[in-house]
Amino acid sequence: MITKSHIVDLETPTGTMRTYVHRPEGDGYYPAILFYSEIFQQTGPIERAARLMAGHGYAVLVPEVFHELNPIGTVLGYDDAGREKGNADKSNKPVEIYDSDNSVLIEYVKQQPWWSGKIGAMGFCIGGHLAFRAALQPEVEATACFYATDLHTNTIPNQPGQHSLDRAIEIRGELLMIWGKQDPHIPAEGRSAVYRKLSDTAGLTFTWHEFNGPHAFMRDECERYDAQLAMLGYQLALQLFGRKLV
Repeated sequence: MITKSHIVDLETPTGTMRTYVHRPEGDGYYPAILFYSEIFQQTGPIERAARLMAGHGYAVLVPEVFHELNPIGTVLGYDDAGREKGNADKSNKPVEIYDSDNSVLIEYVKQQPWWSGKIGAMGFCIGGHLAFRAALQPEVEATACFYATDLHTNTIPNQPGQHSLDRAIEIRGELLMIWGKQDPHIPAEGRSAVYRKLSDTAGLTFTWHEFNGPHAFMRDECERYDAQLAMLGYQLALQLFGRKLV
């Protein structure tokens, strides 16, 4: 499918959230995917990933995840300065704001003439965690989380009762969890903790894949990019969304 893109600025309780919308060209009805970036916001690799998904028949929305903490349109570099700023933003944004961001995105989707009536979520790195967080919304029926950071810790968030993994019982849709075994940010013991929690959550449906790959193996603009693993990851996500959203 040929795709087209546009920008929408959504008003949230904490300010304007720029959101990039990528969807098939022409008339039609499409499921929506809330697509969450790494700490760097919508970089070239994130935009290309979103457009790839859009080209398979989805309306993909990429919000600026740290919109409260940066000027509209900010894209951080894949360098030490960008990592330092992005990690600081990750630590400084209260987790409940992600919930209100998700609610605003979902309400926007519901008003669109191209929407088919189905919503999914997807994300990489901290975006994998934010996609998991989006899955707490009852409208989200399928979620693909790629190497979701901080799920296994209490650092994001650190508020009692708000930790994302502790709220897994609220998830009604299906989860796809994808990890790299050589990812230092989510070590084996961390992945095991997440797996045990999900397995112990009554009524939760999820699939689990661990690849021999490093952190950020989906990012097509770094030395860790693994094209073969990335293709497998996209295929798994498309299979999930094809079953649950189409």
